[in-house]
Amino acid sequence: MTGLDSAAVGEAREAQGVREAARGAREAPGASGAHGSKPIPGGDPHPGSHPGPHPGPHPGSHPGSDSTAPAPAPSPVRPRATLALVSAATAVTLMNYTAPMVTLPQTAAALHTPLSGQAWLLNGTPLGLAALLLVAGSLADDYGRRRIFLAGTLALGLTTALGALTTSTWQFTLARIAQGAASAALLASALGLIVHAFPSPRGRLHATGVWGAFVSGGIAAGPLVAAALPNWRVGYGVLGALALLLAALGTRTLAESRAPRGGRPDIPGALTFGLALVALVAALTLGRDGWLRAPVGLLLAAAVALIAVFVAVERRSGTPMIDLGLLRHRRFLASSAGGLFTGLAVIAVFSYLPSVVQRTMHLSPPATAGLLLLWSGLSFGVALQVKRLTIPPRGQLALGFALHAVGALTMLGAIGSGSWTRLLPGLIIGGVGSGLLNGALPLLAVESVPRERAAMGSGAQQTLRYIGSSVGVALTIALATSGGHLAHGTNLALLVSAGLAVTGAIGVLVLRDRK
Repeated sequence: MTGLDSAAVGEAREAQGVREAARGAREAPGASGAHGSKPIPGGDPHPGSHPGPHPGPHPGSHPGSDSTAPAPAPSPVRPRATLALVSAATAVTLMNYTAPMVTLPQTAAALHTPLSGQAWLLNGTPLGLAALLLVAGSLADDYGRRRIFLAGTLALGLTTALGALTTSTWQFTLARIAQGAASAALLASALGLIVHAFPSPRGRLHATGVWGAFVSGGIAAGPLVAAALPNWRVGYGVLGALALLLAALGTRTLAESRAPRGGRPDIPGALTFGLALVALVAALTLGRDGWLRAPVGLLLAAAVALIAVFVAVERRSGTPMIDLGLLRHRRFLASSAGGLFTGLAVIAVFSYLPSVVQRTMHLSPPATAGLLLLWSGLSFGVALQVKRLTIPPRGQLALGFALHAVGALTMLGAIGSGSWTRLLPGLIIGGVGSGLLNGALPLLAVESVPRERAAMGSGAQQTLRYIGSSVGVALTIALATSGGHLAHGTNLALLVSAGLAVTGAIGVLVLRDRK
């Protein structure tokens, strides 16, 4: 696992201090007393106990509890093992996410999916991710990041294996939405576990850089694994088995942490938000057949109305999916804008481009995956080295967006030429830009919110990333296929992608902290 063996010796000493603090119950986020002395499911029986070690009976225990039973010692934090397992699980999640990039034509043929319905084959997972990332982040903070992470990893393994058995478009789409929901639980709790394991700024910079690199690594490996296996069904079976293996390893590796707020999960918020996103993606998918048709207008109106309902629900909720007060902080807005435009401009176009290459240049899935590796492999390498740069995260984001815009413009005309070599400069430039984005985004996510709300900050940014991806994929396919000529439509989609990237660069630079 590239980059994990370079952990500094000083971080091991910091981790030892964390373990000693954990034994004294000082590290437990529940020490704030948000739940008082009431037990939290899956965690220490007395998260609101006194800060020092307490070998004897707990005098403030909940009525009816066993007052003579000592509180069990928290599991020791293992920083390097935590980083290794969380990064590996994140990579498998992104492999599952990107596998359809090269298997879309054969999957659509096997499931008899028309061209107009292929957006759903790509958008199932980002829909599930976007709908549940925020609530998963809140659940992770409240009920335990380890618990939510393991539940998500186990569910990802099961739903991915089930996806290999589907026989129709709607079954496959539902399986992919379920995989997205499971991925939401895994990804939203991943950075919270890393922040808990690496409390120092130096350690956190290293760890988030490694995690961001594995995001790029998963994106790179997904198409390669899918193309190397006999068919798309075997590919999903292998990815499901990997997720189940990591879930089993996680039970022995990860230490629990939480930052409880009390209250109940914001299910109404999750439902209204998810329905709004489905309505928006459906409108963009139907728009390729005519943007002024009544169904498109009704779906767009429904999306706007549901977003308004979502905002009202969040304002009234005691434990909202997202603290709307964070929208007053420019750093949080910059993090959110970075995630949104990464999905809109970068993930969307590179999700559909491999399918276009296969259709127009008649490349095989392995050859297409190898070509895409130039982009994703560079992204992985650059993200791994981002921690060495002296440019602040916001500057890295702006530079990453600018490079993606240049790369997209460089690829104009490549599809019409029929030559895959015309794509190479754009893939190289875009890969460097993507690596800068993936390396900077996780650090900005955890810096944009208080430390105890790290999972919410990660969930908010990633939610907007996958909202952007869902909307962007639907828009990209609509643009690429609406004109009747795929080469012309792809050029239009690349121009829009470049424009969105420039907008993202300007946005993150404008949203600077006021002095």
